[in-house]
Amino acid sequence: MLETINRSAAVPPGAPAGAYRLDYRRAVDGAADWAVVCPGTRPVWVVMIHGHGSHGDQLFTRADIRDAWLPQLLASGAGLVSPNLRDNAWMSPAAATDLHALLAWLRSSHGAKNFILFSGSMGGTSNLLYAALHPEDVAACVALGAATDLTSYYAWCQPHPAGSIQREIGDAIVTAYGPTPAAAPELYRRHSTVAQCAQLTMPVFFAHGGADALIPVEQARQLAAALAGQPTFEYVEIPGGDHDSPCWDPRALAFLTRQFARFP
Repeated sequence: MLETINRSAAVPPGAPAGAYRLDYRRAVDGAADWAVVCPGTRPVWVVMIHGHGSHGDQLFTRADIRDAWLPQLLASGAGLVSPNLRDNAWMSPAAATDLHALLAWLRSSHGAKNFILFSGSMGGTSNLLYAALHPEDVAACVALGAATDLTSYYAWCQPHPAGSIQREIGDAIVTAYGPTPAAAPELYRRHSTVAQCAQLTMPVFFAHGGADALIPVEQARQLAAALAGQPTFEYVEIPGGDHDSPCWDPRALAFLTRQFARFP
C-alpha cells in the first residue's frame, strides 16, 4: 500500500495548471519519495520515468524534452504521472513494487483505468522491465534508447574508466539491486526484458540510435530479434543516431497518438 504524506502545489516550473507534487511513503521500506501528478480529463494516464541522474521533475525542467513532448501529452487529455521512483533505480524489485502501488493509488484516487508508459534511457529501460513484470498494468509501452538485459549491459559498463557515466550507471544498477549479476543470476534474469519478453503482449514501440555510446544498440537488437514478427512490437533503429536521437523521432509520438485513440 502507498501511504500519502502530502499533496503540494509546489510543482516544478513548466508543470501545467492543476498539477501537484505527491509526497508519499514507499511501499517497500516506508521511506519518503514523490511524484508529479497532472490529472487529465480522461481515465488513460501516461507514466513517464526519468533518465539516469535526473529526478521526477525531468519532463518539466529539461527544456528540450518538455518542449518536444509535453504539449502533445497535455492536448490528449490524458493524465500524466512522473515518479521520482528511488532516483536511479533501474526498475529494481523495490522500484517495481513502489510503482505498482503508485498506479493502484491513481486508480483509487483519480479513477485511472489504462496506463501507457512513455520514457527514454533509464526510463525506457524501466518501462520495458515493468511491462514484462506487470503486464496487467500496462496498456502500451514506448521505450526510447533503452537497455533490455541488465546482466549484459552491466558487463558492458564495467570496463569503462572510473568516473565515466557508463561506469557510474553500472555501479548504480548494483546499488539498486544489491548483488551483482554474477552473484544473483536469477534475480537479473527475472529483471531482463529479453528473458521475459513473452510477457510483452501489449503494443510496444522501441527506438534506438545506431551509434548510441551510452546504451549500445546491441541491447535493442537482441529484443528486436526475440520479438521479430510479433505484430504488436514496432522497432525503429536510427542509423548514426546517438543516445537522444529516439527522443526526437516523430514516430514515437505518432505511436502514442494511436494508443490514445484506443481509449475513450
